[in-house]
Amino acid sequence: MDVFSRTFLPAAAEAGVAIPTVSRHMPVFRRCVEADDATVLVSRCVRVDRPLQGEFLMLLTYRRLVVTQETRLLHRLRLHLNTELRHLSNVTWNPDPRTSAIEVAATAVDGVRERFAIPVSQPKQVWHVDALLTHLFRPRITADRGETRKGLAGAPRAPKLSPAVAF
Repeated sequence: MDVFSRTFLPAAAEAGVAIPTVSRHMPVFRRCVEADDATVLVSRCVRVDRPLQGEFLMLLTYRRLVVTQETRLLHRLRLHLNTELRHLSNVTWNPDPRTSAIEVAATAVDGVRERFAIPVSQPKQVWHVDALLTHLFRPRITADRGETRKGLAGAPRAPKLSPAVAF
């Protein structure tokens, strides 16, 4: 079993996605994600700007964001978004424990702003998903040099301060 399969199934179970849904979406995800890429988040989501368009299934790995849509009547799958994380810009998210949802927005490489709402079953899961998104999209500071790690979704570099300026 490859890394993607080992991490995808537990992530889907954690999100409460039903096995038949996972089985229908798995071939599409397989075509988009490499076998050695680990799954971080699998979740149902809806588009904020078009809530009646139906449900989507979001897959977030350490390298890619893949969103598929399933039609309501015929249950046909359509690939909505397939991009590397480094091609996303202006990634923002807003956790709201009162509504048990997280709104995620990102600008794709073609300039289209994508906005999704991820509903969660319990308010404490809001903070878990928030921590996962922070882990992927916030720059990490190395303790020894004070520089951010390269290649994290267009994150800005931390300014270098001289010892005389630092407080």
